[in-house]
Amino acid sequence: MFLSWRLLGDEVTGHTATGMAGADFVVYRDGRRIATVTGSTNFVDPDGTARSRYAVAPVTDGHPGRRSAPVTAWADGHLDIPLDKPPAGVTPLGEPYDYAANDASVADLDGDGAYEVVVKWYPSRAKDVSQKGYTGNTYLDAYELDGTQLWRIDLGVNVRSGAHYTQFPVYDFDGDGRAEVMVKTAPGTRATTYRDGRPASSRFVQIPQDDRRAGVTHDDDYRWSAADYAEHLVEVFQEWTTYPEVRSGQWPATLEEAFGIAPRYDYPLAEDDARELVDFFVDEYAPSRSDRNDLRTFDGFVLSGPEYLSVFDGRTGRPLDTVDYEPGRTDDGLRWGDYEWSRIEPGNRVDRFLSGVAYLDGQHPSAIFARGYYTRAAVVAYDWDGRRLSTRWTADSGFKPMGNPFDDRVPDPAPDGSNPLTALWGQGFHSLSAADVDGDGRQEVVYGAATLDDDGSLLYSSSDTLPEGSADPGATANLGHGDALHVTDVDPARPGLEIWTCHEGGAGVPYGSALRDAATGEVLFGAFSGRDTGRCMVGDVRTDVPGLEVWASMPGGTDASGTLSATGRRLSDAIPGTNQSVRWAADGSTQLVTGARDETPAIVDGDGTVRLSLAGTRTNNDTKGNPSLVADVLGDWREEVLVRTADSSALRLYLSTEVTDRKMYTLMHDPQYRADVARQQTAYNQPAYPGFYLAADTDFAQVPVPRVRH
Repeated sequence: MFLSWRLLGDEVTGHTATGMAGADFVVYRDGRRIATVTGSTNFVDPDGTARSRYAVAPVTDGHPGRRSAPVTAWADGHLDIPLDKPPAGVTPLGEPYDYAANDASVADLDGDGAYEVVVKWYPSRAKDVSQKGYTGNTYLDAYELDGTQLWRIDLGVNVRSGAHYTQFPVYDFDGDGRAEVMVKTAPGTRATTYRDGRPASSRFVQIPQDDRRAGVTHDDDYRWSAADYAEHLVEVFQEWTTYPEVRSGQWPATLEEAFGIAPRYDYPLAEDDARELVDFFVDEYAPSRSDRNDLRTFDGFVLSGPEYLSVFDGRTGRPLDTVDYEPGRTDDGLRWGDYEWSRIEPGNRVDRFLSGVAYLDGQHPSAIFARGYYTRAAVVAYDWDGRRLSTRWTADSGFKPMGNPFDDRVPDPAPDGSNPLTALWGQGFHSLSAADVDGDGRQEVVYGAATLDDDGSLLYSSSDTLPEGSADPGATANLGHGDALHVTDVDPARPGLEIWTCHEGGAGVPYGSALRDAATGEVLFGAFSGRDTGRCMVGDVRTDVPGLEVWASMPGGTDASGTLSATGRRLSDAIPGTNQSVRWAADGSTQLVTGARDETPAIVDGDGTVRLSLAGTRTNNDTKGNPSLVADVLGDWREEVLVRTADSSALRLYLSTEVTDRKMYTLMHDPQYRADVARQQTAYNQPAYPGFYLAADTDFAQVPVPRVRH
């Protein structure tokens, strides 16, 4: 019988050669003391049976403390948490859909000292923001680890389903010992409290007073049909001359000029003329830009109506406070660049959302919510005091100036010196991270290729010189947007943290992948790829090499392809997986989780050796292939893998039973790791990392002793 348990941060007194010093532990079987464990937090009992009941107690000054509640072994080597799948549905066009469990997070929702799980449910018709069509509703459920359901939040028809729409940090924001859930909501969002696992009461989020006065109700449906979108364009075209950008001369004075055709109409446009011009735009102009521009079937988007941010009680799911989501969308994406490119995609860049948690003052957690990263980027820090939401700060780049929102061919402008935050333009990623990059005890927000200081000011925005083979050799360009972001101490031989990223700007950015100094944004090493470099990862997959290894999906045959050391030395041609990492092995090395779509996931070493096949389960989010959660949820310092069963009837939790001789406190007591777990479910899920070097060769004298607050 294998047992493992946590070493809490406030039980740590220092370090040893193989781990952290602190409490020893007494193990009891069936009420009888059978062992004292001093050098780890796990134990194998060769004499135990499936009926044996175990408890553990910390030893302080030679005397055992209070015992844990007794437990028995899992029968199947994993824990299944039963789930309550939402009922199937049908879109307004008669398209059927059902549900699958998706991303998850953990927190102590009810103050009992144990983690509960929050699970997001996606319909089979969930959409990327670049994809047309109706979706089903998104749901959030809370469960005890035995499957007892605490509540369900139905986000309603006015929140579209997809990876970029719904992020849900779960955290104890007000320090009362019970976590809250924050999420973007809309009219129609309703929470149902469960008692004894059954629905007991329901309550809608509160509609703010100004919206109630304007006639907004929970019955409103803001989803656009294709006909609604056409009517919207008529209004946009008729109002063209009222736009401030047109009046100032920044944008063309007429739509014909914007489309590059001969003058036809008088302005302001009459309704019939506007409709004729809409027909031209939809049927001729848009298809001429790309054969993927089929705006006659543009439906299912929510690009009008109120948007809210709501706080929900973790124990009951009851909505506690609701405010307007900031910033608002302003328009359907016109100013965000959604009509600028060959692929015309209303509702794409305007509806890219991120969220996270950060200890901005070094003491209290703030919620971070953001909108936009391809062009405009706006980040807002919120505080929750148990009664109301308040804004700590807002960091907004403002809209990127465009000469023609329908075909802007001029280069991206240089940052506006009057607003340093314009340096955020195009630097955001599909995730963010919170880390104390400058060592001042307060966390910063790493927003992709730029970092915001703890007060919301710009700490830096990374750029470099474009190399030979790029779009403009010798010019200076931002590192730009990317898909994957990893912040931790990659190289313990140099002070501070590092950031490993990959970038999708192709020939227009200096690097396909790069390692940067987290404090300054300076590139330590990197390589140009000339293409969208979509995946990258870090981890200790070579225990014979100092530091963490880094790798990215770079073109083969170059010094930058393959697996690299923490100093950029090429170690091998091959790269390990890039979907998700996990700290699974006894020696402190890093493993990877494989599997996407209908593949069976597995936990593998860097060379592909399978340690455990997760039979009967599936990962999430299409080719991203990420588990619902990877985090230090139970047991010792290693991470558990939570994946949905193939039929989503349960969330299956796997725990490593490799016996480790390393004594390390639970990673959840490291502020960066805990904040990273809270943001792991955001958009393109990224692993959680501690704010220190953790690998097979960790010098435990360099591991900080946690400051645990009660």
